[in-house]
Amino acid sequence: MSTLPDPALGAAVKAADRAHVFHSWSAQGLIDPLAVAGAEGSYFWDFEGNRYLDFSSQLVNTNIGHQHPRVVAAIQEQAARLCTFAPGFAVEPRSEAARLIAGRTPGDLNRIFFTNGGAEAVENAVRMARLHTGRPKVLSAYRSYHGATAAAIHLTGDPRRWPNDSGAAGVVHFWAPFLYRSPFHAETEEQECERALRHLEDTVVFEGPATVAAIVLETVPGTAGIMVPPDGYLAGVREICDRYGIVFVLDEVMAGFGRTGRWFAADHWGVVPDLMTFAKGVNSGYVPLGGVAISDEIAATFEKRPYPGGLTYSGHPLACASAVATITTMAEEGIVENAARIGADVLGPGLRELAERHPAVGEVRGLGVFWALELVRDRTTREPLVPYNAAGEDNAPMAALAAACRAAGLWPFVNMNRIHVVPPCTVTDSEAKDGLALLDEALTVADRHTA
Repeated sequence: MSTLPDPALGAAVKAADRAHVFHSWSAQGLIDPLAVAGAEGSYFWDFEGNRYLDFSSQLVNTNIGHQHPRVVAAIQEQAARLCTFAPGFAVEPRSEAARLIAGRTPGDLNRIFFTNGGAEAVENAVRMARLHTGRPKVLSAYRSYHGATAAAIHLTGDPRRWPNDSGAAGVVHFWAPFLYRSPFHAETEEQECERALRHLEDTVVFEGPATVAAIVLETVPGTAGIMVPPDGYLAGVREICDRYGIVFVLDEVMAGFGRTGRWFAADHWGVVPDLMTFAKGVNSGYVPLGGVAISDEIAATFEKRPYPGGLTYSGHPLACASAVATITTMAEEGIVENAARIGADVLGPGLRELAERHPAVGEVRGLGVFWALELVRDRTTREPLVPYNAAGEDNAPMAALAAACRAAGLWPFVNMNRIHVVPPCTVTDSEAKDGLALLDEALTVADRHTA
């Protein structure tokens, strides 16, 4: 699929955007959005005819790639049959999507509450946990992102929380494990795990276990840096939750549906939460959809007691039809397995080779098609390439790196001092290798700022 260059149409699209669209997370007068003409698979292109290899999967959500024909056809067919219907009714795509999701979640997460996206999923998971336990507080990690709605933004640890933090949401933050920048002065993964768990339990104890409703964790934190937890950590959190009667919530909005080479990242460690949030990869974002997978015990809380939450578009038929097609296609085409293989055979080894050549790369970490390069000025001191939450001139090295990637035809996911390598789960060996070659060239820009 392709379109002929049409700069005049591109200019009109851009002009209308700049005149009327208010963009998220942006100073409106300082941004320059690319006008996109089309997309297919691992690529998208602009109206000037420039094509980009999408190593961002947009916002790490197009797991099945752009414009997969089976998912597009499912949306079209559902639109012809039944575009929308209120969530209080039983409709086929909603029931089938819930069945397929519940069939892949770990343990007894058998009930699905549908939302429009990840933030609403987290919002409702927190509400469920508080109502189930009768407790007010929720714990989450500093290095995290959980969404931009009221409870979700308070749970978020990164600086996007700061201007939104009312300080009255009953959220307490703690340090999750991250050996490369260990807050626990650990020297091994085992030490980091042990000390992180001790710190978490101390936090619970000093906050008052009887006041803590839930611990919310991204199974593998995404935007905050793709820090794969050490073996034993999630099991240890599960044990702390069990000991103190706390609901364990895993946020799989970004890590779920094949991103780490498993259906859910929790599958790598055999851990079963009480609630699991999802969105993004459930249907590659083709139509907005998210949800909460609910354990039998928490579902039973609302068997006779009404759940005080809902959305007009909960389980929207078009969104659910796209989820059914996405999950079915991923299973039949071996897309989750492809993500695991690409990570093990191409991206992991390739990124580690880049680290050997580029002094700006301090650490490589990831799973499946979910990787991050930690960029530094000095490998010995581990000084970040740019300061935490850098802006303006302070962020110039990362801005230059991102510009070099785009100029070469690679669309990156850049956050703070990291570049994330997160192509679709459908990426081919040749596409992954092409992306690594383009990244290899662009990293010379970052190397100029090293000691």
